[in-house]
Amino acid sequence: MLSFFSLIHNGVDFCLVGLRNLVSHHILFAIGLVLIVGYLLGKLADKFNLPAVTGYIIAGILLGESIGKVIELKMVHALRPITEIALGLIALAIGGEFSRTKLKAIGKGVIILTFFQIGLTFVLVSGALILVGFKYEFSLLLGAIATATAPAATVAIVQSLRARGKFVDYLYGLVALDDAGSVILFGLVFAFVGLTLPNTTSIPSKPLLMFLTAFGEILLSVIIGLFVGFIMHKVTHKKQSTSEIMIISLGMVFIVISLAHPLHISPLITNIVIGATLVNLSYKNQRISRILENLTPPIYAAFFAIAGTELQLGIFAKPGILIFGVIFVIFRIIGKYLGVYLGAIAAKSDKTIQKYLGICMFPQAGVAIGLVLVTQASPIISNATPEMQGIAITMVNIVIFSVFINELLGPVLSKWAIIKGTGIKILRKD
Repeated sequence: MLSFFSLIHNGVDFCLVGLRNLVSHHILFAIGLVLIVGYLLGKLADKFNLPAVTGYIIAGILLGESIGKVIELKMVHALRPITEIALGLIALAIGGEFSRTKLKAIGKGVIILTFFQIGLTFVLVSGALILVGFKYEFSLLLGAIATATAPAATVAIVQSLRARGKFVDYLYGLVALDDAGSVILFGLVFAFVGLTLPNTTSIPSKPLLMFLTAFGEILLSVIIGLFVGFIMHKVTHKKQSTSEIMIISLGMVFIVISLAHPLHISPLITNIVIGATLVNLSYKNQRISRILENLTPPIYAAFFAIAGTELQLGIFAKPGILIFGVIFVIFRIIGKYLGVYLGAIAAKSDKTIQKYLGICMFPQAGVAIGLVLVTQASPIISNATPEMQGIAITMVNIVIFSVFINELLGPVLSKWAIIKGTGIKILRKD
């Protein structure tokens, strides 16, 4: 019996090594593998009435460094353009919902909801971490990072359900404003923390300059989004061919994404503004989102599977990280839900928005990881004492832990909340 199990184990190892060699040989094999495995597990998730997104993420975990080690870290980095394309298309879809008519109906309400949920999440997460003994400067930074929400899973679920209505309008508005608000709050907190952390060098840190830089990046993102949206409108509004519109639109989105890093702009905010500009220049431009939506299923499947490959199970073996991570996750969830609930009451929003919209804010990924890595790489931390640098590493692990939990549970809860909030009776299959 032992030899039989050894034979099975050796056979599995042999298959994994073969797959790993094929993946390293050609990037297209890696893309094909994440698509096929993601599809199969997405269908399996659907059997249990779970969102396909959850299956894609689990596929990535199985193929990634944590379990199968089929797709190694260097290959994940090579697949990063797919992630950027997916986020760009998601942002464009969100922006496309910001028509003047909808903004007049929900604008004030969404701003109130955004203010409440960002503020309460920041206070609860920061306060809870300080109370359990985490360094207060880093607790404030984690509180600011906790306010960030990942729109990708939510948008993918909305599109798969073909959900429409006031609830979805509020949801899109909230996730769009949330990221901008989170970046601004993080900049303010980072400026304060930079003045208080002990410094090991005589080099003065300039947190205020870093905040102004972050604010400037947001402003530049908006300006470029307005300009590109206007150009796309002029180029596409007389085009009748679906293929022409798809080629031009994809080309513009790709260019914006590629210029984000050298121009120091946010591709997420820029593409949201592009979508909003298009839909407000002409209602006819909504066809751009509809045309591009036909491309999204394989891109989303690859995006979430790749995200899964980056999640590390080893983090659960660190007791200290687990304690702080659980506190971070729990109080973030309370802050998001209660913040939206109280904000919806203050804005006199519908009961369904009060009860279910906050649940859709649980997913967390790219923006949060980006902010925590900015913190770790900043001169403020590199010039700080070794003790502070060690706490910064712990902070990175806490955020990764949160992302792991929220990327698995968030889509499941979001799907349920979207169904309840929009009143969908029968789930429509893709």
